[in-house]
Amino acid sequence: MADLSVDLCGVKLPNPVMTASGTFGYGKEYAEFFPLDLLGAVVVKGIASFPSHGNPTPRVAEVQGGMINAIGLQGPGVEKFIHHPDYMPFLRASKARVIVNIWGRTIKDYHEVASRLDAEPDGISALEINISCPNIKKGGAAFGTDLKLASQVVAKVREATTLPLITKLSPNVPSIADLAKAVVDAGSDMISLINTIPAMSVDILTRKPRIANVTGGLSGPAVKPIAIRMVFEAASAVSVPVIGMGGIMNADDAVEFLIAGADAVAVGTAIFADPLAPIKIIDGINKYLDDRQIPQVSDIVGSIIIEHNN
Repeated sequence: MADLSVDLCGVKLPNPVMTASGTFGYGKEYAEFFPLDLLGAVVVKGIASFPSHGNPTPRVAEVQGGMINAIGLQGPGVEKFIHHPDYMPFLRASKARVIVNIWGRTIKDYHEVASRLDAEPDGISALEINISCPNIKKGGAAFGTDLKLASQVVAKVREATTLPLITKLSPNVPSIADLAKAVVDAGSDMISLINTIPAMSVDILTRKPRIANVTGGLSGPAVKPIAIRMVFEAASAVSVPVIGMGGIMNADDAVEFLIAGADAVAVGTAIFADPLAPIKIIDGINKYLDDRQIPQVSDIVGSIIIEHNN
């Protein structure tokens, strides 16, 4: 049995598989399928300093190779998340390792939610700063595609908390390496990538966009090659832990991310098709290592072989 444990800047996980924010609710929605503490970590839906109703419906459309969503970061707000029994109290009781995805419409919003969570750290392993959501009208992707703004957000959150910080990077930038360097220099302990890619789908019978927001974020197998490339480039540019995501549907996909340089992975769209996908991926990673007599999952992280032909 291989050692699947990982240490992400002091955040110790039993395995490298977590859920991607926005695809696993707040944990309780999936707790009937398996004990949540079997996961490396549960990354919850985005939390802001205020409640958010999200975008109008329809908000999800299945497309070839994945899905487009424009949920719009619907969430209960930080106070309800902290106190309501369906949210943080439930997660705390489940013994799951919890990473809270945070967002805001302004830099001040990010500071406020991070500060509030810092005051209630029991059960929270880390914060994931969402500067890359393409589906909200204010903030969101604007912070994640401007190096200066991205740095300002991270620095402001860093001021507000001592919790480990992960910054979720937007794929919609000229250089993912430059963005990774910018947020790390600003105080991010780790990075995660990629978030969804802006996309659109049209119903040819009605001639209307298939989601009410018109455009949304593409996820699923179609984005995996892009995500692999960006994880490789980001991991090559910075020396902090990298959490890779984007189209991971099975253990082979997850192993590919690890070999490309990810220290851990997050499973998203696959959960909608199979709630047990993260558990199957954990088992599959273990089998991959055992079949090759590789003792630790860390042994394959960044083990990609690049041959240069002269």
